Amino acid sequence: MIHKLEPLPYAYDALEPHIDAMTMKIHHTRHHQAYIDKLNAALQDHPKFQEFDVTTLLTHLKEVPEPIRPAVRNHGGGHANHSFFWPILKKEVPFSGEISKAITAAFGSYEKFQDNFKTAGVTLFGSGWTWLVVNNGALEIMTTANQDNPVSQRMTPILGIDVWEHAYYLKYQNRRPDYIDAFFNVINWEKVDELYQSAR
Repeated sequence: MIHKLEPLPYAYDALEPHIDAMTMKIHHTRHHQAYIDKLNAALQDHPKFQEFDVTTLLTHLKEVPEPIRPAVRNHGGGHANHSFFWPILKKEVPFSGEISKAITAAFGSYEKFQDNFKTAGVTLFGSGWTWLVVNNGALEIMTTANQDNPVSQRMTPILGIDVWEHAYYLKYQNRRPDYIDAFFNVINWEKVDELYQSAR
């Protein structure tokens, strides 16, 4: 399998003013593309592992040959994380569906969920991701460093935010908390609900 960059399901300016068009274009066409290019290069001499999609590679990371395992973990993770990220972004989608009931039950209210999710993202040292995952049927907030993905820990992500600086620095500079606040305006809760129901 040759991994390829899929087009975004919307225009680069579709998330304005919360996430700017230039950030989206650079993030998608340069950063995501670079992860794909480096993943394909790592797999070039390993035809058996070229047959698997990136989620399968990350789920079975210990089976990947040791010499290329770091590249698959990092660049495969970058490809998987960004492929997950783009479809969960959309403006003006109301917080609703089964996921809204589950979040309220798990965290007490949507506002408490926001506070916990934001705190996890703000306090994550360095680069990485903050996730809402389904773990043994329960909702949990977790973080991963760099481009690690929860599937490698047998958890199912249903929402995630990229807190690498390349995701927000053009508009928000070092103001990660402001970027996370803006993120809550562009969550595609319909997609998150779909992922949640599938994970159950």
